[in-house]
Amino acid sequence: MAHLHNLGFPRIGASRELKFALESYWKGTLSSDQLKEQARALRARHWNTQARLDWVPVGDFSLYDHVLDMSVTLGNLPERVRTPDGDVLDHYFRAARGRSVTTATHAGCCEGVAAGEMTKWFDTNYHYIVPEFNATTDFSLNPSVLIEQVQEAKASGLPVKPVLIGPITYLWLGKARDGSHRLDLLPRLLPVYSQLLDLLDQHGVEWVQIDEPVLVTELSREWLVALESAYQTLKRTRVNILLATYFGTLQDNLRTVCQLPVDGVHIDAINARDEVVRLIDWLPAYKVVSLGVVNGRNVWKTDLCKTLDWLEPIAGRLGNRLWLAPSCSLLHVPVSLDNETQLDVEVCSWMAFAEQKLDELSVLKTALNEGRHAVADVLANNQAALLSRRTSTRVHKPAVSQALDAITTAMGQRSSPYQERIPVQRSRLNLPEYPTTTIGSFPQTPEIRSLRQHLRKGEIEQADYVKKIQQEIAHCVEVQEDLEIDVFVHGEAERNDMVEYFGEQLEGYVFSQHGWVQSYGSRCVKPPILFGDVSRPKAMTVDWITYAQSLTSRPMKGMLTGPVTLLNWSFVRDDLPRAVCCQQLALAIRDEVLDLEKAGVAIIQIDEAALREGLPLRKTQWQDYLDWATHAFRLTANGVRDDTQIHTHMCYSEFNDIMAAIASMDADVITIETSRSDMELLDAFEHFNYPNEIGPGVYDIHSPNLPGEAQIIHLMQRAAERIPAERLWVNPDCGLKTRQWSEVIPALRNLVAAAKTLRSQGLKAGTMSFRTVDLRSSTN
Repeated sequence: MAHLHNLGFPRIGASRELKFALESYWKGTLSSDQLKEQARALRARHWNTQARLDWVPVGDFSLYDHVLDMSVTLGNLPERVRTPDGDVLDHYFRAARGRSVTTATHAGCCEGVAAGEMTKWFDTNYHYIVPEFNATTDFSLNPSVLIEQVQEAKASGLPVKPVLIGPITYLWLGKARDGSHRLDLLPRLLPVYSQLLDLLDQHGVEWVQIDEPVLVTELSREWLVALESAYQTLKRTRVNILLATYFGTLQDNLRTVCQLPVDGVHIDAINARDEVVRLIDWLPAYKVVSLGVVNGRNVWKTDLCKTLDWLEPIAGRLGNRLWLAPSCSLLHVPVSLDNETQLDVEVCSWMAFAEQKLDELSVLKTALNEGRHAVADVLANNQAALLSRRTSTRVHKPAVSQALDAITTAMGQRSSPYQERIPVQRSRLNLPEYPTTTIGSFPQTPEIRSLRQHLRKGEIEQADYVKKIQQEIAHCVEVQEDLEIDVFVHGEAERNDMVEYFGEQLEGYVFSQHGWVQSYGSRCVKPPILFGDVSRPKAMTVDWITYAQSLTSRPMKGMLTGPVTLLNWSFVRDDLPRAVCCQQLALAIRDEVLDLEKAGVAIIQIDEAALREGLPLRKTQWQDYLDWATHAFRLTANGVRDDTQIHTHMCYSEFNDIMAAIASMDADVITIETSRSDMELLDAFEHFNYPNEIGPGVYDIHSPNLPGEAQIIHLMQRAAERIPAERLWVNPDCGLKTRQWSEVIPALRNLVAAAKTLRSQGLKAGTMSFRTVDLRSSTN
């Protein structure tokens, strides 16, 4: 008999209840007790949704990040976030977000507590707070939050299965700031894990899920030996351990996993189906085999009949040892389709969100345990939906295929190399040393969000909406004029999201109303759903950018999202290779680039924030991805003239091992996130002669801390140790949409002041006088 469990459930709530509770708490309008009570109510609702399962995950819920939760449980918060008078929750959010402790002035420095570094969770769009280590790091058990949740769930009569990040993955995810070896900490870490497992056993827990997703990466022998040692230690506990892997294949690590002294193994059967038979063959006959048979990272329906064809012989062989689950935690998909009253009916019939994926698992369990006849109607409806999708003329469009066939090598190449382009661009733009700019967006105020909502509801006319958005753009221009920023942006008041905004105007996409997923903390995104061939019916940004340029003589950047990021931050169709989908997107955005250039826009920024997160988890597969991803960017960007400057932006990525690929993109300027790492991310540029210009971020926009002039100068001086000063720009880490004007203006004032100081210090050979070229009527 097959059993059901889940690796994790979306924590934000179907209506983003957690987001709004957190932000109210941070604003001081919700007490800590009220926040905790709302969190308890949300957990109870999610557990009730999963009550049909044989084992319900506990500990997958988090107020901010499950990796940070593990750091709290292990007593490993940085010393800087701990205060004698602060409680655990206060320390927790200090680590997550940082903390300002003084009021910033226009020229002053705002001292505060630095937030923990944040980076991507494997190859997803979820961000985690990086654990911090040094040679003297010690660990101590702090289990109160997890034990409280176990008690809550057990009080509801649920069969609980606590979820922990495994010790090897936890060390692998972290950073040792002093250069010490993380694995040297394992002997200190394992006793705390053992204490925690023993405590869970005392609270009546039978099974614990220990996640070791690091096993789908290429591990050295040293790490594999550490893995074996760790589980030899943990086997002494009485609680049953289910070792969970996901996001990819185990490959050479499969044999090691099968030999570990654990009681069961979960494998991602969406990505590693070919390894399932070997897993069953190699595992001892008493161990549980958990198969992730429903895709936990995409929104398309499972082919239930095809899955049953594959599963039925396995079920016959394993009997009670077979557990079924999603491939990974459902954190990465929206909560439910039930509230999607306006989603395209046909496309909606092809999809499954988290709750519907649990429904699919229930159908599979019933079919395996009772026979397909018990769910015949459900299976018939499933097959009808799949057939509808395969045969829909909305999915496959001959004109798009013809455009792909017409792509030439020359379309991905600039007319001249960078060394010849840059003098032409500098002549046109005539920017000062250390030019200042922002990444694209300015604060999305409640008034702006309300304005878009009124438009969607038909409560205002399009002409009135355009007029009001133009007023917001004019305000952004006025602010930048006052601050004396060198290269302007229009502020993106018209945009709800950097991906959704473009997807709404491209054919081949649909959009949910409530399909939110967590990116980090309270930050949620609503990924577009790419269901068919992509094309651009009309220009998407030209009117807004040309209007903004008409208000100023300073250069105004055209702002676009690149094809790789559009792909990686969407729910992508699974009936076509991702590389082909990306080429379709590249052609659509290329048309927009060329239209902006025709309109006289001198600088066009094509954001590729998600380039790195699309990397396969195994380096042996990287080059194929990087080849088609960078080609897609070049196809998008490289149809322009030499005097048009192409920028790109990448955030929360480490570049050391993909520098050649980034250089091959041939963007004239790249802006990157570096402030949280104190410019450590620029180490990649010490050993690679990156030829083009770089804007290392100096303002961490994900933290309420405001950078002072001295801090920015310090960061730029560190950057100049690695990058020739004449090729440096000064800019924030990322867009400013999530911040308040009261934060943004003083921070940018300090940024501009720092750039002026750097110019006056003469850190770069030669001088360049500042003269503005009026670009308002430049159409070329």
